[in-house]
Amino acid sequence: MLHWFSKGRPLQLAISATCSFAFILFGYDQGVFSGIVGNENFLDTFGHPNDSTEGIIVSSYNLGCFAGCILTFIVGDFLGRRRAMWTAMLIITIGAVLQATAYSVPHIIIARIITGMGTGMETSTVPMYQSELCKPEYRGRIVASEPMFVGIGIVTAYWFDYGMNFISSNSSSASIAWRLPIACQILFTIVVSILILAVPESPRWLYQKGRDAEAMQVLSDVYDKPFDDIEVVKEARDIKEAMKLEEENAFQWRNLLQRDSVQTGRRVLLAWGMQCMNQIGGINLVVYYLPTALTDNVGLSRQMALILGGCINIMFPIGSLIPSFFLDQMGRRKPMMICSFFLAICMACISALLSFKGTAVEKTTATASVAFFFLYQFIFGAGPNCIPWVYVPEILPLHARAKGTAIGISSNWIWNFAIVMITPIILNRLQWKAYLIFVATNALFVPVVYFLYPETSRLSLEEIDLLFLKSDPVKASLDRSWMERRHDLESKIVEKEKGSEERFEVVDQ
Repeated sequence: MLHWFSKGRPLQLAISATCSFAFILFGYDQGVFSGIVGNENFLDTFGHPNDSTEGIIVSSYNLGCFAGCILTFIVGDFLGRRRAMWTAMLIITIGAVLQATAYSVPHIIIARIITGMGTGMETSTVPMYQSELCKPEYRGRIVASEPMFVGIGIVTAYWFDYGMNFISSNSSSASIAWRLPIACQILFTIVVSILILAVPESPRWLYQKGRDAEAMQVLSDVYDKPFDDIEVVKEARDIKEAMKLEEENAFQWRNLLQRDSVQTGRRVLLAWGMQCMNQIGGINLVVYYLPTALTDNVGLSRQMALILGGCINIMFPIGSLIPSFFLDQMGRRKPMMICSFFLAICMACISALLSFKGTAVEKTTATASVAFFFLYQFIFGAGPNCIPWVYVPEILPLHARAKGTAIGISSNWIWNFAIVMITPIILNRLQWKAYLIFVATNALFVPVVYFLYPETSRLSLEEIDLLFLKSDPVKASLDRSWMERRHDLESKIVEKEKGSEERFEVVDQ
């Protein structure tokens, strides 16, 4: 680690900046192909692929992301957080070079799989790394803000694609219109790689490897307090106690869906389902294929489709500002249900307005549908974009958290791959009827969340375990008297801790 930043707040900001740039890269990777798949030179280079081949080319990236999650599960603990992020940046750089120099369909597919593997490692490591190096009172807001930076990356990619669209398809340098945006992924990997040099390793990983002195130094630097400060000592002791508990409850894959006292199997399935909801509500139609949908379904010119695509995707990070500031006050269940309901309404309106094709009002109604693309992207950013990433690690018990999170993330990428692969096919063949699929999925999320998912907002991880000791955790989480007793208990614990700080320090010495 290079000591470029002061201890305390500057170092915490450097850690957040590193993770934020990594997620901007993640968003850029996702959005960059949306303005490329319709480029004339791109289509000429790869033989004007049909809708099935186009789906495979674009979705192969998501298959690589799934493989990257598996790779992180295998080598993540060996590499540590910083080296895992370094490895991810290296893999993404290799994939970007291969994509930018591709001249055949197999070449571009393999290149996108490699890029996806790096992104899978990145998304499996960065949230965990950041959560292990920030204070508990900030953790929810910080994790909820990460998808906002994904939106910034998507918007950056869209507008870059739009600018490159002005390069003539008949010029000798026509291929630069799509090769340069792909190659510019490397700029982000360089920035993240440099920042990684100046941030510390996760203290939890250092303790796991028996490097206690280094771990204490990291905690001291992050909090800008001496080794014997009560906050540093308490954090170190909490980490060690959590590690001891994990060792006592050694997890095995065959017990993943076990029906134990804390309902581990049920909670893993809830995590898997929540990440599924993040993907099958139609967001990838908007992120990956919006210009295609606006040209083929709405009937806009390519240039106008690119302009509107960039504007519509600005709504993504704007919507994400709401949970970034207010998620703990809003809760998890209510915004997820409300947003899913209105997403279904948006998709229904788009489908209805596009159904007038071949009539006298076709142009008017098709143009009106654009407003609901704007509204859809804003609502998604305000709810389903952020909530699953916060909810999944919360809902899982300690002994299954790491592997359960891997299951949840695998659901994200598998469904991402499936939706991205079939979207160009259904848009081409079903036209306006394709949007009815996403009306059904979003509408289904409302009763699923209402009946199956408990509220976890403002509950400690231990209190969430208590919810599942009851026969109906959903009802228990909404029991006002239970919540009031919990807050009374919290107040007593806080008073007790304040009165025993001196004794705590003496005992620890």
